[in-house]
Amino acid sequence: MGEERNWAGNYRYSAAELFEPERMEQLQEWVAKREKVRALGSRHSFNSIADTPGSLVSLKKMNQVLELDRSRGTVTVEGGIRYGELAGYLHANHYALHNLASLPHITVAGACATGTHGSGDRNGNLATAVRSVEIVTSRGEAVVYTRGEQPEAEGAIVHLGALGVVSKLTLDIVPSFDISQRLFENLALSRLERHFDVIFSSAYSVSLFTDWTSDRFNQVWLKSLAGEDEPFAGEDFYGATRAAVPLHPVPGISAEPCSEQLGKRGPWHERLPHFRMEFTPSAGEELQSEYFVPRSHAYAALEAIYKLREHIAPLLYISEVRTIAADSLWMSPSHNRDSVGIHFTWKPNSEAVEGVLPLIEAALEPYEARPHWGKLFTMAPERLTSLYEKRLEFQRLSVSCDPTGKFRNPFLDRYLYGTLS
Repeated sequence: MGEERNWAGNYRYSAAELFEPERMEQLQEWVAKREKVRALGSRHSFNSIADTPGSLVSLKKMNQVLELDRSRGTVTVEGGIRYGELAGYLHANHYALHNLASLPHITVAGACATGTHGSGDRNGNLATAVRSVEIVTSRGEAVVYTRGEQPEAEGAIVHLGALGVVSKLTLDIVPSFDISQRLFENLALSRLERHFDVIFSSAYSVSLFTDWTSDRFNQVWLKSLAGEDEPFAGEDFYGATRAAVPLHPVPGISAEPCSEQLGKRGPWHERLPHFRMEFTPSAGEELQSEYFVPRSHAYAALEAIYKLREHIAPLLYISEVRTIAADSLWMSPSHNRDSVGIHFTWKPNSEAVEGVLPLIEAALEPYEARPHWGKLFTMAPERLTSLYEKRLEFQRLSVSCDPTGKFRNPFLDRYLYGTLS
């Protein structure tokens, strides 16, 4: 297969071959004939979740919009489409998705499979937009799960690649909307103790960034629906001061790759992501971790992280804090609880990062932190799976789609099957 690596370059895939089908029939035939298969999206996972000792399949050539159904308020897409590609199409047709991640470069199927999210008190993660999902199972058969029609659909949407290869998704859409984005600097962590709810409800999407070198957030990004009243219209936002120039979340990096700031109104797909599609996202070579805690524990969890700042700050590019609404998807990190994501973008020093992650996980253990499935963590399998009340139902669903274990890999064996068998 050659030397295939993930987006950040920290992980090298061990698969013997990579197949890129152009049609559904090719995908089905190929999956049916292989012993071990995993789907490869935009390679934005930082661990081994997408790897296999067998065969990888990428749907990068199956990336089309198949149908825009205005009467049902849905769009149907192939499994290889990226958010940036889909968003441009929807906006041109006066529609939108309710939420986007910070990067438009990632695939819709991959993001939904791992419970990846955007931000907003009332916004569920990206997978909550999925109305139905078509999956090619181990025999090469196409199975469709639709929310409201099959109870198992709540397990099939955030599926970790355990059920098969997603060939098609139907997503709920909304009328297109505009966003204006304003930034503030130097928000004290202590302000969150009394004002957490009002700060995070002050805009459609709110992000706090810190390098953990002090007890202050370097930046506050407020993405507001254009036309709504803005309680932060002045120069002060809970002690933070309005930014006078565009900023990159990572100190010292040019803001050119970032979405438009300073209050200039623009379409949803050009404001909700932090980065523009035509630029290298984030810091480039980096590592990432993220932990989701219940909203009720957010301030205590952030204080616990702050106490580790001497260990964290030297290894860090930036850390981001966002809110995510609860959902009903079985293996979603926000399943059944309004959540706060505490994200770490690390410098590319794997050994040192893997050394500090156990400290973070120990500090967050009292707050029932769930790690992002596609990012770096060291949590014990028994601890991780105990945080998911529907894990046994999900295991049974995965076995029904994949009775021979074709889509199992060492990651799933460790974190799903090994602790539940």
